[in-house]
Amino acid sequence: MSENNEKILQLRQQLERFIEQLDQLDPEETSVEDVDNLIQLVEKIEQNLDRK
Repeated sequence: MSENNEKILQLRQQLERFIEQLDQLDPEETSVEDVDNLIQLVEKIEQNLDRK
């Protein structure tokens, strides 16, 4: 598998994890820490995209 394909696969997996976490959030019980964790995950995905 080429390096680009591996990066795309990794990014896709990260995005899937993010979506899963987002779907599981209950607005009534979501803490600031939960939101911070999601923001960190998005930032990590963005960093990986910038490396391309």
